[in-house]
Amino acid sequence: MVSSAAVPAAVSPVPSSSAVQSPVEGALQPATPDVAFWTRRGALLFTQARHAAGMNQRALAGVSGTSRTTLSAYEHGRKSPTLETAGRILDAAGFRLVLEPKVEFRAEPGDDGRAFHVPGSLPRQPVARALGVLRFQGQVYDLGDRARRREAYAALLRDGGPDELAAHVDGVLLVELWDELRLPPRIRAAWAPLVEGARRGAEDGGLDADGAGAGAAEAGCGVTEESGVGN
Repeated sequence: MVSSAAVPAAVSPVPSSSAVQSPVEGALQPATPDVAFWTRRGALLFTQARHAAGMNQRALAGVSGTSRTTLSAYEHGRKSPTLETAGRILDAAGFRLVLEPKVEFRAEPGDDGRAFHVPGSLPRQPVARALGVLRFQGQVYDLGDRARRREAYAALLRDGGPDELAAHVDGVLLVELWDELRLPPRIRAAWAPLVEGARRGAEDGGLDADGAGAGAAEAGCGVTEESGVGN
């Protein structure tokens, strides 16, 4: 999921020609955000939210307290809103800004020598995607059907890449299916701490519609519909 507001550019001092920087100091320098990238993502976010709400620009601008011209500029990436403005427009379309873990993946060697991928935290999905249709490895899975979702998750955890896992595996639904998934031992062992952590979080009241568990080190700003995921 993505931020609906542009990220301000970070300005770092330029070292003089005589300055010597150690590898560690270089690694600790903050990366400069790609402002153009986030402007494009924000533009797409507004357009998707408006289409999902079945509203034209004039209608959404009217209920969100902005002008159609300004909303059009946001949707075409010609102008970037403040966070407050972005939240107001998305709220008018039936969405909300939320803080959720940024999911990053690492590659691990499998039992057969092929790499599989494991996230740093369990991803979450909008309802339509979590219970939608997945096409993977020549198969079509109806994720709204529990048995087919179980088959799909086993295939994704075995052979899915980071993009496929992040786009189609829902942490809550994975936890619910976990004990029934047929997985190679190394894959099960690598994912098990995430699942057990989510279960402990649920027991402690830390598992809800906005996150699959606690303990994520990084967080990103996302957009969620005013609804949760269910079976």
